[in-house]
Amino acid sequence: MVVVGQRGDVGLGERLFRALGRGVVRYRWVILVLWLVGTAVASRALPSLGSQVNNNNSAFLPASAPSNLAAQLAGPLTGPADQTLVQVVAVSSAGTLSAADQSSLQTMADALRKVATVDLVQFAGISPDGAAAQIVVLSSRSPNDIGGDKTLIASMDSVVGRYESTALQIHLAGSVATQVANNKQSQSEGKQTQTLSLLLIIVLLLLIFRSLLAPLLTLFPAAVVLVLSQALIGGLGSLGLKISEITQLLLIVLVLGAGTDYGLFLVFRVREEMEAGRSAHQAVEVAVARVGESITGSASTVILALLSLSLADFGLYKDLGPPLAVGIAVMLLAGLTLLPALLAIFGRATFWPFRLRQREQQAGTWGRIAARLIQRPALSLAVGILVFGALAIAVIGYKPGGFGGNLSAPPGTNAALGNAALRQHFPEASQNPTNLIMTLPQSAWTDPARLERATSLIKASGQFTKVSGPLDPNGTVLTPSQLVALHDQLGTALDLPTAEPPGTTVPATLYNAYRATARFISAGGATVQWEVGLEAGAPSTTAAINAVPTIRTTFTGIAKQVGATASGVAGEAPALNDVSTISDRDLKRIVPIAVVVIGIILALVLRSLVAPLYLLASVVVSYLASLGLAVLVFVYLAHQGGLTFILPFLMFVFLLALGEDYNILVMSRIREEAKRLPLRQAVVRAVGATGSTVTSAGLVLAGTFAVFAIVSARQPGGSSVESVGFGLAVGVLLDTFVVRTVLVPATVSLFGRLNWWPSAMGRSRPEDPTATGPDRLVARSGPAVRR
Repeated sequence: MVVVGQRGDVGLGERLFRALGRGVVRYRWVILVLWLVGTAVASRALPSLGSQVNNNNSAFLPASAPSNLAAQLAGPLTGPADQTLVQVVAVSSAGTLSAADQSSLQTMADALRKVATVDLVQFAGISPDGAAAQIVVLSSRSPNDIGGDKTLIASMDSVVGRYESTALQIHLAGSVATQVANNKQSQSEGKQTQTLSLLLIIVLLLLIFRSLLAPLLTLFPAAVVLVLSQALIGGLGSLGLKISEITQLLLIVLVLGAGTDYGLFLVFRVREEMEAGRSAHQAVEVAVARVGESITGSASTVILALLSLSLADFGLYKDLGPPLAVGIAVMLLAGLTLLPALLAIFGRATFWPFRLRQREQQAGTWGRIAARLIQRPALSLAVGILVFGALAIAVIGYKPGGFGGNLSAPPGTNAALGNAALRQHFPEASQNPTNLIMTLPQSAWTDPARLERATSLIKASGQFTKVSGPLDPNGTVLTPSQLVALHDQLGTALDLPTAEPPGTTVPATLYNAYRATARFISAGGATVQWEVGLEAGAPSTTAAINAVPTIRTTFTGIAKQVGATASGVAGEAPALNDVSTISDRDLKRIVPIAVVVIGIILALVLRSLVAPLYLLASVVVSYLASLGLAVLVFVYLAHQGGLTFILPFLMFVFLLALGEDYNILVMSRIREEAKRLPLRQAVVRAVGATGSTVTSAGLVLAGTFAVFAIVSARQPGGSSVESVGFGLAVGVLLDTFVVRTVLVPATVSLFGRLNWWPSAMGRSRPEDPTATGPDRLVARSGPAVRR
């Protein structure tokens, strides 16, 4: 029998993890039951994660963002900033709205006023072609409360459906209806990502282990954690935590990918210990003792990097960190308890039909590669850096643009039909306008000349295409004198009914035009706005986003010329420009913090102040190469206008954290072997022993990110986040096959015992003078793991 002994000096960390392994083996059945029961209870008691997804990036902006300040300035027109606005568009199949149609819409408006949380129902006017009418509904539901939005849209759909007919088509439109439609699609997309990721991982694990049970046991804890963490984070979402589509998808990818990685770290070591002659229970205990600290260090780097996002100003990043950190923390707990318990329960049957037998194993492929590379470590390191540098040059062509969600409603949905009807029957700016807002020193009802001058300056600026405003509210032009006369005769536009009241002598065209001014001039006349299209392009395009600073400067100048006391620019393009600006600022602030935190974790795990420096540097060069490759593919080859603004930030944070996972595993094993072997032999032994583990883990994690990219690319209506999945997949592969294979072994060999300074291992130890050739180096490195 093989006694569970110790190899070299055993530190406090290994003793603690050995005790943990012993306890897990002893109470394995209790641990399994606790995990299963706890997950079942949480998944039934808490709301689903998908029901809490919010794709509106502007919802994550701080209140001080210029676009939010502009939206607050428009409060007298749109209602309080904490209200939700929904558009209703009705289209006559006959080509002209009849008196009966307008009467039906008036009755529908009365019914909408009775919907819970609806505060205001306002007619925005009839289209210039007379075929469509637009109604604006304000609800006291807080904006971006996705649960409340879904309830509101469902209630309004129920009312609207009672007044629809073959002669009158009625749809909900605008950002809220679009958001609810996208939320439903996001849940479907999340299920696709989860299903495809599970299938991919199972196939890869079957190929890796060549056994039936090992893949299922490796993946089972990650699947349990995914269900549990989705319930926990869904509960946090119901309490106010904003959750984006990217959070939902990255949680699936991280838990399944990183969770399987941690499982591979442990399962491979358990198999190695069994092949060394230990019993199943002894092998589990030793494996937890030997790799438990590596797994904990790896997960800690990811958790702390994610928590550093809490310091961001941009809410998408700020709210992205905690949910994903929860998922990884739960995965760490499962990796140290549930998986070892399962391995202890199933024992050697885990690897059936693969036969485990005690043998002195020879160096595998990775050991032989490492042996040859470290014969000339400086050359190997230089070649690796040159390859990365060549890819990194493409970063120069990086152009920010796009966003992290889909702003278009899925094709065929009610929201998509409503948005299409707005584009067809109303001015271009009315469906997705950029809003120019002013506060005037005097009411427009007493001083309408300012409106005329401001409108002329806006049209003459060259920045805008279609302009709708107080003097052109629905395609019908009003003179300042007509506007004042209509106000004196009809009163507040907001209070006017759809159909002109009997006895009114105002022509129907002027009546409808004046009624439409309600969304451009406040009741008191002090707040006015214009809805414009942008000369630079559609609001979501890179060109339009980049044009926002010029637009703001231009409109501020116009506001000063007409004597306005305040002004602002709101809408999609201004919001996305603010998002991009704040995201860049967060990148500069969060990255140094994340680097320092992860550096501390590396120093603690490796007991060194030197190794963390070059390990962090290796991830930086890998990140630049990955980003450069993403630029080559999406900007130069796919001819996209730019990459989503979240790509550099998320790639750095995730590759920094995940890239160190493999470095920790390899370096910890090198350190373990270096306690009893000369350093270069220890490198060969460690790389040979961990080669299959890291390669398998890298393929699994990169594969899950690739699934994320593919599902996002196939999303109806398009998506710009596939570049995030692509960049992360490429980064993981570079870390797996270049950083771990070339850069790290070569650098360790160059630094020698200085790798472990200032620990006791940093003291010089003579190398074996007979181990000079790569073949001898492999032969003298002791039993190596063949995989």
